[in-house]
Amino acid sequence: MASTPSPSPSHAQDVLTSYYFQHGDALRSRSVSGVVLSSKIEVPELPARLTADWLRDFASRLMLAPGDVEPLSLARARMRWPDYRRCVQAMSDWARSLGLGDVPGDSEVALMACRGARYHHDGAQYGGAAFCNLFLTEDRGLDVHFPLAGVRIPLARGTVMVFDPCQPHAVIRCGGSGFDAADFGTARDDLQVFLTWELPIEDAAVSHALGIAFDVDPSPASRIDGEQVRVNGAVVALHPGSGCWMCAG
Repeated sequence: MASTPSPSPSHAQDVLTSYYFQHGDALRSRSVSGVVLSSKIEVPELPARLTADWLRDFASRLMLAPGDVEPLSLARARMRWPDYRRCVQAMSDWARSLGLGDVPGDSEVALMACRGARYHHDGAQYGGAAFCNLFLTEDRGLDVHFPLAGVRIPLARGTVMVFDPCQPHAVIRCGGSGFDAADFGTARDDLQVFLTWELPIEDAAVSHALGIAFDVDPSPASRIDGEQVRVNGAVVALHPGSGCWMCAG
């Protein structure tokens, strides 16, 4: 299922622009997409020995606080995960059905864990990529929320999505209006684990699916210092609890 949302009225006039390094040296500008492609696909249940290993890792090494997002060892997980390739193939079949071609192909993949996620965007590091996430954990009553795009996606095993990481997003409680650390108490089973791929934003199929326009600001290099997202031409910060823009500095 593909979702092409309308911006919420209070942000309908906001114009987000991503500035990213093309081929590592020259800045290029592009639009920021409010399109989120999502569905729920069939993936095998995780083996008990793998989830037990992760729980030990959470307790002894990661010590995830509410809002934290941290990597797990994919190489170690694969030794206890006989259905890993089936999960990747299911994601690839879904992406192909949307016309995204050979995804993930050679794209980098990481295994991540979170206890919710504060509102943020990834434009300071990943302006040249789209994210493809496949969630592996059972339903914990959490949503991925894109506040400016007006999109909420419930998380469960098999939830898959492709989105622009420069679009603000968070993982919050289902039905919640923002990120609140108190929603992630120690007594709750609120950990989420997911695979994430970086898809090249300049890939024609990816940029077409997300509706990305390039070179929207033809001369950024003379006045932009490093990768970033600007809103209506201004440098702004994102409130981690509400997802609203604030004055930077």
